[in-house]
Amino acid sequence: MADPKGFLTTGREVAKTRPVGERLKDWNEVYVPGSLLPIISKQAGRCMDCGIPFCHNGCPLGNLIPEWNDYAYREDWAAASERLHATNNFPEFTGRLCPAPCESACVLGINQPAVTIKNVEVSIIDRAWDSGDVTPRPPERLSGKTVAVIGSGPAGLAAAQQLTRAGHTVAVYERADRIGGLLRYGIPEFKMEKVHINRRIEQMRAEGTKFRTEVEIGRDIDAAKLRRRYDAVVIAAGATVSRDLPVPGRELKGIHFAMEYLPLANKVCEGDFIAPPITAEGKHVVVIGGGDTGADCVGTANRQGALSVTQLEIMPRPGDERSAGQPWPTFPMLYKVTSAHEEGAERVYSVSTTHFEGDEDGQVQALHLIEVEFKNGKLERKPGTERVLPAQLVTLAMGFTGTDRANGLVEQFGLELDERGNVARDAEFATNVDGVYVAGDAGRGQSLIVWAIAEGRSAARGVDRYLTGASELPAPIRPTDRALTV
Repeated sequence: MADPKGFLTTGREVAKTRPVGERLKDWNEVYVPGSLLPIISKQAGRCMDCGIPFCHNGCPLGNLIPEWNDYAYREDWAAASERLHATNNFPEFTGRLCPAPCESACVLGINQPAVTIKNVEVSIIDRAWDSGDVTPRPPERLSGKTVAVIGSGPAGLAAAQQLTRAGHTVAVYERADRIGGLLRYGIPEFKMEKVHINRRIEQMRAEGTKFRTEVEIGRDIDAAKLRRRYDAVVIAAGATVSRDLPVPGRELKGIHFAMEYLPLANKVCEGDFIAPPITAEGKHVVVIGGGDTGADCVGTANRQGALSVTQLEIMPRPGDERSAGQPWPTFPMLYKVTSAHEEGAERVYSVSTTHFEGDEDGQVQALHLIEVEFKNGKLERKPGTERVLPAQLVTLAMGFTGTDRANGLVEQFGLELDERGNVARDAEFATNVDGVYVAGDAGRGQSLIVWAIAEGRSAARGVDRYLTGASELPAPIRPTDRALTV
């Protein structure tokens, strides 16, 4: 273990953020560069000799958290990086973007603030990159087998890297113009700068993984033909169908899905545009949806110079403490203030949009809403609570409903779907089509980045066993696993 008395003598400290006025002027990550290293060893020392590390089970990847906490406490950064990479291909992604179910399962968290596991993780990997400890790991020999991976989000990248390292020749197909999936175009720069994606891609290229951008399987290449071309296929295309809001006025200009709005801001940061085609500048902005994607829209709108930002959520405001129905070590639904919310936004809970109002040019100008409440398990409107919000830009961030079927991928492969509309798979992540596997949101439904990476790694093991009859690749989860995060 680390410091035997660390959890008694050291209080919890988290990464410092830059002043709001400063960070709203740029798209850089919100944290103060280098602020973690002076405190991180002591923070890692708060990790207890708890006997049963529930953080292992709270993390879908099964990260060896007490081990790399101990190395970080002793400032053996190379060993800490090795332990971190033993279970996670991309800790710089999860260390920035994961909501840290491991911290919710931390034994110290029963009656004290949990260990800052996420901050320790990102400190280890950032230092590893800076010191040159992260290097390509090409296979010693090639198997002669070929694999196509459809989608370059965290699930696809994890599967591709594992299969490449196992000796297979892997090509990743991405329909966008750059690799990264939602990591590239769904996550704003202020949450994760894209240098972290770029250097992982270069590492994977050096290991032998091939990348094909602007190729959509089902449209540009027939899925059945792709299956015949490769020995195996991994579908990691995500759950990209956004949930819509079918109310009067939805057709008005200025109402966009979050995934129409956010990628354009990222493309400005990539240098594709001088100014985004959809912008919040000088507008009253309403974000519908209270989750992380909604918060991303809030932060983006504020950086673009919105006059005001209001975020709506149909559910009641979460509590500040665990409810009786969400005891330790489960992952609780708690009220949280993200860095985007610190920058300015009115958050309105228990409301539902009734309709939009526009001007003579068909441009949205206002949003009408009403308060709602749950009665006998049903959502009911509260008469007399109607109100109107000014809105010249509305973003719909209400989640995703499943895999895109419009491009023909599902039909061309002949894939079976489960009762939720996701691609069905067995315990090895195999679909009903021989040699075709599925990982991430395409099979699981909308979920966390840490689950996507875990599924990519597990699907890679299934593919490796299919191609060679056996596999030494780790399999962190099964499709039915829920760990402690439900």
